[in-house]
Amino acid sequence: MNSVPEMQDIYDENRKPLGKTAPRWEERLPGEYSLYISVWVTNGRGELLITLRDKNKKYCPGQWENTGGAVLVGETSAEGCSRELFEETGIAAPKDKLILLETHMGRNTFLDTFAFVCDDAPKEIRLQPGETDAARWVSRAEFETMCETGEVAPPIAECYSRVKPKLEPLLCIHNTK
Repeated sequence: MNSVPEMQDIYDENRKPLGKTAPRWEERLPGEYSLYISVWVTNGRGELLITLRDKNKKYCPGQWENTGGAVLVGETSAEGCSRELFEETGIAAPKDKLILLETHMGRNTFLDTFAFVCDDAPKEIRLQPGETDAARWVSRAEFETMCETGEVAPPIAECYSRVKPKLEPLLCIHNTK
């Protein structure tokens, strides 16, 4: 575990910076929000990249997810998305190639969900120790079945159901290659 806490900028309910920062895991006061990202990676075969959460994670251990994480101090959500995707999978996604699917406001969070079409998908996905135990490409139908059977972390299944209408065309368009 990293001894230096990951620091985040703090925002108000309108996503305006409050000019202060706080450690990632510190509880937010009412009216304070942190920024997180999620990214759905697709390949030229119309598949989604999912990773298996480390079995020692506090939340949803051993369940499947897409890549996501905290946006750190000074980063835009696109910059945080590119960094998290590279850290957790080894995939380099230029921030201008990320497609914003939605912004979702939670209890004390904003979640920006992106899509990235990875036409040059690597043969092997690099795993981040302590974060991911496995990775695989799955069809949309297989992923939806995994959601139904509880193999996918519930917050990820919920996010997928919200962005599915915007994500489907990306899967279909790139599946025609």
